[in-house]
Amino acid sequence: MSCFAASLAICAILNPRKQVCILGTGGGGVMEAEKVVIIGSGPAGLTAALYAFRLGRLPLVIEGPQPGGQLMGTSNIENWPGEQKIQGALLMQKMREQVQGLGVRFVSETATGLEKCENGFVISTKNSRYPAQAVIIATGSAPRKLGCPGEAEYWGKGVSSCSVCDGPLFAGRPVVVVGGGDSAAENAQYLARLGSKVTLVHALGALTASRAMQEMVLSNPAITIIYDSTVTGIEGDGIAVTGVVITNSKTKSERTIPTDGVFIAIGLIPNTQFCRTLLECRPSGHIITTSHTQTSVEGIYAAGDVADMRYRQAIAAAGSGCMAALDVDGYLKKI
Repeated sequence: MSCFAASLAICAILNPRKQVCILGTGGGGVMEAEKVVIIGSGPAGLTAALYAFRLGRLPLVIEGPQPGGQLMGTSNIENWPGEQKIQGALLMQKMREQVQGLGVRFVSETATGLEKCENGFVISTKNSRYPAQAVIIATGSAPRKLGCPGEAEYWGKGVSSCSVCDGPLFAGRPVVVVGGGDSAAENAQYLARLGSKVTLVHALGALTASRAMQEMVLSNPAITIIYDSTVTGIEGDGIAVTGVVITNSKTKSERTIPTDGVFIAIGLIPNTQFCRTLLECRPSGHIITTSHTQTSVEGIYAAGDVADMRYRQAIAAAGSGCMAALDVDGYLKKI
C-alpha cells in the first residue's frame, strides 16, 4: 500500500461519518455528514484544510466565488516567510496544489446559508446542501465600494478594485487610485510601474499605509497625491470612464480630473452575509470569536479576515486557519 493510500485508510478509520438531520421544506431528510466543512479557499481556508487533513478529518472545502481569495489580485508579496518575492496568485496556486495533492476535496460553490440542526450544521449553496459536524468559516473579505454616481455604471469599464487584474489595460494612461492604506499604495506603485500617471486620492491629510509603503509612494515622481478629498462621482462617455469628480472635505470645493481608469482601495467588508443570522457579529460584519477561533455557536470556528479586524495579513490568516483546524479537532474528539 502506498503512503498516500495508507494515509487515506487511516483517515477513514478516524473519520467515520455521522447521520445529520437536514432542515428544509417538505419534511427535510437525513444525509451523511462531513466531519468538517471549510468555507473559503484563501490562506486561512487552505491552511485549515491542510491541518484538518493531517489530523485525519478529511475536510470538504467550499471554495467560494473567488478561489484563492484576495491574494489572487495581489502583485508581488515580499513578507511571506521563505519567499523573498512571490506573486500572490502563484503563492495561492502552490498552497492549493499542496492541499489537493493530499486528497482534500473541493466544490466550486458559494455558501448562501448556514443552519444548526439536531446533530450538527447544514451549509447551503445555490445548488446543494452540505451537512457537517463542524464548520470553519474562512470566507475572507470583499472590496468596499464608493457608492458614488457612475461607479456601478462604469464598473468593469474603467472602474476596478484590482490593479493586477486590470492595470495592464491602462499602461501608459492616466489613472486614479482611491485610498491611502497599504492596498492603495501598492496599487499606485504597480500602476506607476506600468507607465501610468497616477493620482492618489485620500480622504485624510496623511497616508495611513505602512512607513515602507509611504516612502515608496512619496518618492515616486509618477504618483501625485490629493489629500483631504473623496471621489464623489465617476464620469464617462457611456462606454468608458473619462474622469472623476473630487470633493475637498475641508473646503467642499469640487473639481473634475480627467482619467481613463479608477482603482478603488478603501477597505474590505467581511463575507459573512450568509451566517449573520446564526452567529454573533460586530456591526462591521466581522464574526465575534472567543477562546481563539470559537464563534458564538459551539462547533463553528472562524479564521482569517472574517474575524480579524486588526492584523489583516495573509500570514496571520494562515496562522488562524491552523488554529481553527486544531480547535475543530479538539471539538470533534468531545462529541
